[in-house]
Amino acid sequence: MARNNNRNKNLIDTKLLDQFKYEIADELGLRDKINTQGWANMTTRECGQIGGKIGGNMVKIMIRNAEKMMADNSNL
Repeated sequence: MARNNNRNKNLIDTKLLDQFKYEIADELGLRDKINTQGWANMTTRECGQIGGKIGGNMVKIMIRNAEKMMADNSNL
């Protein structure tokens, strides 16, 4: 059973997090398996690979996205 972690709920949009998950799954070659079998049938190891990569890269990606949003907003 997954923990309900409310600590980071407001820090990142759920859709953006899902996008990160699928980007990492693509990098790991797991996207087709997710699309055909679903997340529920992924092994713990596969989900851990995706989660570990997200945790490691999430800050960099979030900073890049925030900088892009700030640049876009300054052009208004």
